[in-house]
Order: sequence, then C-alpha cells, then structure tokens
Amino acid sequence: MTFTTPIIEIVNVVASATIDQKLDLIKIQEKFPDVEYHPEVFPGAVFRLRNPKTATLLFSTGKMVCTGSKSEEMAVKAVNIVVQKLRKGGIKIKKNAVVTVQNIVSSINLGGRVSIERAARTLPRSMYEPEQFPGVIHRMIDPKVVILIFASGKLVCTGGKTEKDVYRAVNQLHSLLEEKGLMVYD
Repeated sequence: MTFTTPIIEIVNVVASATIDQKLDLIKIQEKFPDVEYHPEVFPGAVFRLRNPKTATLLFSTGKMVCTGSKSEEMAVKAVNIVVQKLRKGGIKIKKNAVVTVQNIVSSINLGGRVSIERAARTLPRSMYEPEQFPGVIHRMIDPKVVILIFASGKLVCTGGKTEKDVYRAVNQLHSLLEEKGLMVYD
C-alpha cells in the first residue's frame, strides 16, 4: 500500500468586505472606465484587478464581494488594492475594508483511484447518484465542508472558511479512505 500526500490547490477564495458607507457606483464607473456597471442587469459594479487577478463586486451599500484569488491573504490584498484605487481616484472612503472569507474552493489529487461505490456505502453523510452526478458528495461536520469525490482520485472541496480547514478536511478524508481500504494505487 502506497500512501501518497494529496496535492491540494486552492482555486478560488470568495471574500466579502464592507467599508461601512454608501458608494456612488455611477461616479465610480465615470472615474474608472474599466469598471463594469449595468444597473438594469445587476445591482453591483465589477472592479477587476490584473494583479492579483480578481474581480471585486461593489454595491451601493458599501458591501463588496471579491472572487478569483488563490489565498486568504490575496483576497484581503485585492480588496485593499480596490479601496486604495478608489481613494486615489477621488472616491472618499473613510474606513478601511473589513474582509471576511466566505468560501474556499480547492482542487485535490489523491494520487490514486477511489473505489467509488464502496466509498458511497462506507462514508457517513455521503450521497451518490451516478445517473445524476459522477461523484460522491461527502458532507463533513468538522470542519464544515463539502467534498466531491471522484473515482479518479480527484476531489473538490468547497465551503472552507480557512486554508487550514481545507487541509484538515482533505487529510481527514484521505486517512479515512486509506483506513477503510477505499484507495487503489497502480
């Protein structure tokens, strides 16, 4: 039996932020021509950054949602860069943004295949309907995440609030799969 270390890649961090004041999205769009704002379609303006490559939704309430970053740290940095750019562009922002990570999505390779039907029967809080979806949907309680398990040994973990949660969840699941003899290595 070959126990490999899972390869974990964070693919998207979604963070919310607030600056605790109203924003004039029309004024922002006028000062920043690259900002997309179509109020008849969506109530938020999209402020894209090249570095870090993210998109931050700005709402007139002063709330923001940043997507596309690859780490918690990068999400906070991206929001702070947006606030800094707004200030430089003449938008008065009194407070610094308070950023909260809402969801971390990661892609994992376990380095071996998973006996998917057996895993579906063995793992608690799991659902498997192959005619609907090719993977097992496994809900963990601590940390509170959902992991999609595929026969290829690939996983998708979503719902983590910290990178530490993601690593802990993946390592717990990997150990459980090993323990129950559900991993197959070539």
